[in-house]
Amino acid sequence: MVGGRPLTGHLDIWFKHLIVSGGGRKIEKAGDMMAGWKDLPMELLLRILSLLDDQTVIVASGVCTSWREALCLGLTKLSLSWCKYHMNSLVQSLAPKFVKLQVLSLRQNHRSQLEDGSVEIIAGYCHDLRDLDLSKSLKLSDSSLFVLAHGCPRLTKLNISGCEGFSDSALAYLTTHCKNLKTLNLCGCVRAATDRALQALSCNCSKLQYLNLGWCERVSDAGVTSLAAGCLDIRALNLCGCVQITDESVIALANGCLHLGSLGLYYCKNITDRAMYSLANSRLKRKRGLWQDSSCEQDGLVNLNISQCTALTAVAVQAVCDSFPGLHTCLGRNSLIISGCLNLTSVHCYCAIQTHQASNIVSADHAY
Repeated sequence: MVGGRPLTGHLDIWFKHLIVSGGGRKIEKAGDMMAGWKDLPMELLLRILSLLDDQTVIVASGVCTSWREALCLGLTKLSLSWCKYHMNSLVQSLAPKFVKLQVLSLRQNHRSQLEDGSVEIIAGYCHDLRDLDLSKSLKLSDSSLFVLAHGCPRLTKLNISGCEGFSDSALAYLTTHCKNLKTLNLCGCVRAATDRALQALSCNCSKLQYLNLGWCERVSDAGVTSLAAGCLDIRALNLCGCVQITDESVIALANGCLHLGSLGLYYCKNITDRAMYSLANSRLKRKRGLWQDSSCEQDGLVNLNISQCTALTAVAVQAVCDSFPGLHTCLGRNSLIISGCLNLTSVHCYCAIQTHQASNIVSADHAY
């Protein structure tokens, strides 16, 4: 790059070196030879650009009209999370060009830059968006969610973790238009993630599978039980730090969400043995055929975080571990997380017990 313009002369030289026959000789027939790098077939160009990083792709879009048009039609995935400065200007420049984007990451890794005006432009041009990451965008307000609701109704994955400016009313409004949401990250969204918002999700987003409510302290049993009643396909739910929830939330999830495979309850100190037994019994009910829906066959819980749930006893947690073979306490496969619960140190999965027994046998053999 010189003076902000591509070195097209160098590109021409490189292109001439590329145009050789299988035997190493230059192609002589005019019909077989392209006039220059600007004439690369769109499919080949997009294949080449797919191997480049996002910054280089953006530079490539300024090489010539044909390259820009190819990218406008073919680019579906872009990340600007690397941008430390001037993200708003970059978004406002690129969004009108890359109208076929389906995946866009604007995560603020360095400092909060993104403003509502940029999101409005995205919503105005990128109507095919399926996956949008706005995490750590502290400057955004409810107006961003309103424009996304109208401009990007095909969203299936949305990450707004750490966006403190959003309210539950704006999130509830979004759910009325983006009804195909499957993954939603609300971690740290204290104002947006409330019982009202969860009730809206329950009513409008029945396809929801992955929901992160970490450290959303306004969430209570009312919201979680509503969610469990309407979003039956939930696969992973993070309730870590949701200090208001009690056993009622876990019982509702155990009874209603038959595909639940991952549950985070870290620091939920109101959870007792009653919740653990409901999880264990839900597995037993499925095995006995008490759930009529044959499509609900699954491996059950494979991740459970009950760290700092100090009211739990080893007997109840062991019952859960025995019911779900995908839960492990063994080294290297630890998916039952019990840190901070000294009274649960005796809980072990089946393979951990087997390993312990095998080591005892080896030790006994060496003794003789």
